[in-house]
Amino acid sequence: MKRNLLCILSLFVGSQTFAADPAATRGKIEQALGGSVRDAAEVARDANRKPGEVLEFFGLEDDMKVLEISPATGYWSKFLGPTLCGNGGELVFSVGVSDNFKNDVMPLDGLECTSAINDDITLRNLPGFSFDDSQFDMVLTFWNLHNPSVEGRKNLNEAVFRALKPGGIYGAVDHTRRHLEPTSREAENGRRLDPVLIIKEMIDVGFEFVDFSPMHYHPEDDLSKEVGTPGVRGSTDRFTMKFRKP
Repeated sequence: MKRNLLCILSLFVGSQTFAADPAATRGKIEQALGGSVRDAAEVARDANRKPGEVLEFFGLEDDMKVLEISPATGYWSKFLGPTLCGNGGELVFSVGVSDNFKNDVMPLDGLECTSAINDDITLRNLPGFSFDDSQFDMVLTFWNLHNPSVEGRKNLNEAVFRALKPGGIYGAVDHTRRHLEPTSREAENGRRLDPVLIIKEMIDVGFEFVDFSPMHYHPEDDLSKEVGTPGVRGSTDRFTMKFRKP
């Protein structure tokens, strides 16, 4: 009996020893945020975007296999890459990965573990598909879900669901639309989404809603303007939400 208890105790201690250390990963993110591959304009956005807080909220661990959807010019990629690549992780880009991004961002120091897949599709052209790679620990999308049609967003979310490991996390940030306001790209405030609608859409494809964060709450944004409007751009109210594949 004593021997069994000792075995159980040793397993528990071992699991604690090798468990993820969010504080250590957050430290590596902060270090990567100070990296030389980032330009001054990107650094200036950090106070508003709160990248360290966002990735900690999503539960990023430095040895994960992560998929970033439509990385644009690489704001997130330039510190996600060094955080993961230096610690046995992997970062994969997909959907709307431009040639400029492949030529200018992916070869940067610290992004040696990166690759691109399914770059023949874009956010505005999302048929039913599956990712060429799978078994991801985490999928991240920043200011992208407002771009596809309702059907395209469903196709993307279903593909993400299939690509994640059981227990994998889908993290999303986007511009807030007033609850129950009809979604329309043609409206004055077109590039916004009702967060309750997004929760419903995620649940409909099989995800569990885990949590939200108010870190990007901006009460001065009345949600009526296009997100690129002077005075609104960079200070939009945004939802930051975390989902899990069961």
